[in-house]
Amino acid sequence: MKISLFTQILQRKGFPVNQASILLKQQQQIQEHNYAAFLEKKKAEIVRHHSKENANYKHFIGNTNISEWNNIPIMTKKDFQKPLSLRLSNGYSKNNVYINKTSGSSGDPFFFAKDKFCHALTWANIIDKFGAHGIDFNTSFQARFYGIPLDFKGNLKEQIKDFFSNRYRFSVFDLSDAYLEKVLKKFSAKKFDYINGYTSSIVQFAKYLNKKNIVLKDVCSTLKCCIVTSEMLFEEDKILLETQFGVCVINEYGASELDLIAFQNPNGEWQVNTETLFVEIVDEKGNVLPNGEEGRIVITSLYNKAHPFIRYDIGDMGILDEKSTAKNTFLKKLTGRTNDIAVLPSGKKAAGLTFYYITKSIIEDTGNVKEFVIKQTKIDTFEIEYVSERELNAFQVIEIEKAMTNYLEKGLKIHFYRKEKLTRSPSGKLKQFTSLVKQ
Repeated sequence: MKISLFTQILQRKGFPVNQASILLKQQQQIQEHNYAAFLEKKKAEIVRHHSKENANYKHFIGNTNISEWNNIPIMTKKDFQKPLSLRLSNGYSKNNVYINKTSGSSGDPFFFAKDKFCHALTWANIIDKFGAHGIDFNTSFQARFYGIPLDFKGNLKEQIKDFFSNRYRFSVFDLSDAYLEKVLKKFSAKKFDYINGYTSSIVQFAKYLNKKNIVLKDVCSTLKCCIVTSEMLFEEDKILLETQFGVCVINEYGASELDLIAFQNPNGEWQVNTETLFVEIVDEKGNVLPNGEEGRIVITSLYNKAHPFIRYDIGDMGILDEKSTAKNTFLKKLTGRTNDIAVLPSGKKAAGLTFYYITKSIIEDTGNVKEFVIKQTKIDTFEIEYVSERELNAFQVIEIEKAMTNYLEKGLKIHFYRKEKLTRSPSGKLKQFTSLVKQ
């Protein structure tokens, strides 16, 4: 098989993607009845490695009996708020690992490291999962809706990566009709194979197409699919995307410090990555929950020998499907971030996305609002910032206030602010709900 220029560059930088691909294929051939034992072996190996070779992790687990998996303490992002050099295992330094930084969407950004084989395995896994949908990293041309650094050096670096990765990047910081018209013209001029990027930005493009009564596949006949990532994909938005793009929409869930966590397979199932990760759902006390119950998502990186991510609380809430097995595990639902919890005056707690769900159907029925975010500024006060062609009218405001009362409780104050555009994170992501109230 022809090796892509991008893969060649990774190989030359010391990331053995070819060897990683071979290991991935071998692992995929392990039979279901042997897979649980295989995972137990990999879990034990990575814990033994870091408990022996990583001084920081050794201190973290203390006298824990590591042979009892459920006794191993859960790591959080706050455990990584110290210099990376103090968190690396023996034999690894900043000179022989892959280093990156998390986006900080959880409020606790940190630098992390992967050994070069682990990073190569991440890429082998991405290539494999995209390939199941007919996307070939050697030839497929990507329309990329991601953020990009605005400083000269960072911007140039990303443009070079885009060139070698066969992708064309669109800004997610300008979602005006004037800019989206330019995006549409690019699709009519270039032979894109697939779309990949932040959910909220791609949804805005689909809304623009809907307003123009245009199906993107009619404009760009080479388009095969759309892959959304990094933000929640609501069912009504998925329907909108599939209608306006004329192709299937694939939901990706991943984390830069780990790997792909779950990726929608050709059967439409959100298949969990059991090849390089071990995913658990736990309650507030850290007890493992049975499939079908909602809890915190805790993940172990099975191959990263440079930096421990063992029983790592990624900061998300979710549910594993009841039909899941050791090898074929499925994510039933991703319900939001653990730090997006609103505490109400009565003491009741509600997931932040509850507010977004409640408001979304009403506010978007207007056909006027393009996008919006909700902020809790006080225990009884919420602000809704929205982008629209005109102000919400009194009837719409009353309907939203009624919904908040019916679904949550009485006495909540809601303020509405119409904006020219919404503030996105430096990476370009849009956070649908934020609580500014200390808990």
